Amino acid sequence: MRFNADNMDANFWHQRWEKMEIGFHLSEANPLLVSHFKALGLSAGSRVFVPLCGKTLDIAWLLANGYQVAGAELSEIAIRQLFDSLGVQPTVMQIGDLKRYSAQGIDIFVGDIFDLTSDLLGIVDAIYDRAALVALPKTMRDRYTAHLRTMTHHAPQLLICFEYDQSLVEGPPFSIDSDEVHRQYQAHYSIRLLASQDMPEGLKGKYPAKESVWLLQCL
Repeated sequence: MRFNADNMDANFWHQRWEKMEIGFHLSEANPLLVSHFKALGLSAGSRVFVPLCGKTLDIAWLLANGYQVAGAELSEIAIRQLFDSLGVQPTVMQIGDLKRYSAQGIDIFVGDIFDLTSDLLGIVDAIYDRAALVALPKTMRDRYTAHLRTMTHHAPQLLICFEYDQSLVEGPPFSIDSDEVHRQYQAHYSIRLLASQDMPEGLKGKYPAKESVWLLQCL
């Protein structure tokens, strides 16, 4: 499927999930999450927000390690599959243009993340962005990062990004280098690179790429 990245819209992602074209979905918790989540210094029971969460197994890892999870996701297909994988029957409530899928320790808001407000989202102790910033073209990133800061009250963040030669292949995921991370966040957060490593199989199994994990803490 080809698209104009500058005009990428909701239909693109709905079609990806309908066709199960979800190469971005990992079959295990992200190793960078497992290795570096402790850098956030959260206590047990802290509530972690996962934007554009899909059905990631990272959520099961967070729950298993004693954290509460909030998430936002465009595709209802993804969230139904998420709760099926967790073996949990959610309560579903329509809240304006969003649906909230809830169970013990977890609330996922289905719909446009820009319709999610701080009042609806509730308390956020930290953000784990493993698929949101990299999913968005340049034209959407400024709006996204500003919205994320506002609705989470500048919560600290663990951010995972890919870096590769964007001229070789279209995103998503898009290449997010150090300059872009700093451009988006340095006015509001201290930024620390925790790790950067080559992806053994490259991006999409073809293109040399690095995966990096960043710690962002409010100034």
